[in-house]
Amino acid sequence: MAELIGAPRVAPSILSADFGRLGAQVDEVIEAGARVIHVDVMDGHFVPPITIGPLVAASIADRVHAAGGALDVHLMIEQPERQIEAFAKAGADSITFHVEATAHANRTLAAVRELGCLAGIALNPGTPAESIAELAGLADIVLCMTVNPGWGGQAFIAGSPDKVSRLASLAGGARIEVDGGVDASTAGSVAAAGASLFVAGSAVFGAADPAAAYVQIAKAAGAV
Repeated sequence: MAELIGAPRVAPSILSADFGRLGAQVDEVIEAGARVIHVDVMDGHFVPPITIGPLVAASIADRVHAAGGALDVHLMIEQPERQIEAFAKAGADSITFHVEATAHANRTLAAVRELGCLAGIALNPGTPAESIAELAGLADIVLCMTVNPGWGGQAFIAGSPDKVSRLASLAGGARIEVDGGVDASTAGSVAAAGASLFVAGSAVFGAADPAAAYVQIAKAAGAV
């Protein structure tokens, strides 16, 4: 995973995929060039919806890894420290959790790394960038939510590039990831601000041609 995110990458989110043909849709974007597949996990508590768990992550892990790719798990759940081991066993290569969801972000980041995964910390739109200042050097990824978490297809928050820029100065060398409302019209602005991982869900899997949509976003983001 560390090698994969050494260059800018678009990470299609399976939250917006057709779960009746999930494997085929993952294969389609991998064939178009995707190497990081994003898995959005929601618990009905930290955010209102309930989505997927380790079994779904495990169901696609082998095909992603066989293609030389990585599984990027985003936990939008309360007490994420209770679930990180299950996702590591399911094949996650990186596990990101929310700073708002646990009182023990420092310890949880260390635990994710001990499980052999890259460790990420995420922030909601209303959470100040400065909240990660004490975690600099402990996270491999800092994820900036560019919509309020919970549902796909929301509009990109206009002030997000400014926040990305502030996070980049605080992240201690961590890669900046953006998630929410990312498409060919918004990816360039956050790329210019310092983001290098671009999660795209409905903009990819909601398109008539997911592979072509992926390529358009990757070009806009300057991603490989």
